[in-house]
Amino acid sequence: MNIELMQQRTDKAVVMLKALANERRLFILCYLLSEGEMCVGEMNKKLGLSQSALSQHLAWLRKDNLVETRKEAQTVFYSLKSKEVSEIIKLLNNMYCH
Repeated sequence: MNIELMQQRTDKAVVMLKALANERRLFILCYLLSEGEMCVGEMNKKLGLSQSALSQHLAWLRKDNLVETRKEAQTVFYSLKSKEVSEIIKLLNNMYCH
């Protein structure tokens, strides 16, 4: 395998693993996996995080391309961004949350 390509893939994995290393962000991702697309208001009610903390975690996840957004009027909806993210969250969920 090409060393440069391997390094790029490793760098991408490290970004994802850093985001997943925070229990709140991992919890948000697990919740999005189980519930599907959700708006911030719904997540705020269900997850028990302050609006400020939730917004900061969602911004981190968005920056690292783990979640994507869809805007409808003034409401922003969040969902898992890719199949790869979903697969990793499913694996962690099956290993540790059941």
